[in-house]
Amino acid sequence: MANKTVRRVVTGHDKGGKAIIQEDGPIARVQQVGGATGPMFHEVWNTRATPAPIDAASGEPHEDGIMLAPPRNGTRIRVLDIPPDDASLSQLTPEEARAHFAEIGAADASSHAGEGTRHSHMHRTETIDYGIVLEGELVLIMDEGETTVRAGDIIIQRGTNHGWANRSNDNCRIVFVLIDGEFEENLKP
Repeated sequence: MANKTVRRVVTGHDKGGKAIIQEDGPIARVQQVGGATGPMFHEVWNTRATPAPIDAASGEPHEDGIMLAPPRNGTRIRVLDIPPDDASLSQLTPEEARAHFAEIGAADASSHAGEGTRHSHMHRTETIDYGIVLEGELVLIMDEGETTVRAGDIIIQRGTNHGWANRSNDNCRIVFVLIDGEFEENLKP
């Protein structure tokens, strides 16, 4: 899988209040999830409150490891490199799928229920996600229906059960901005 470095440029303020480039370089938190055939997570930034506090020069709030969902009342931006689907993906058991999601703190997000599940990585989070395809293509799989998204397409995922399939022969790079949300009562699991 192509694993191009993701550059992060962070701005801030100097002691006099002038705008500065505070940080410029590759992101520090990169992790492949789900073994050798799984996606590569490039964690760019997170916030912990809405509205997000803006100070002079603090850095990204600390996190241990990679987490799927954003912090409560916060946001997260990440770049995902999703390789072409491996044949073993269709043989994944519900327990193995939960274990993959557990690697990113979200075992309960997995909705793989065994035979009849539309994709072994179907999942649902209590978030609004903006997905922007940078290169390649993915198939967005819903409970009912699916669509192919390509470079330049933007997806607004509204707390729905879904999975991503890369049925092409090339890597797909997609940016996700995740915003903490809250299900209406009738949509709660």
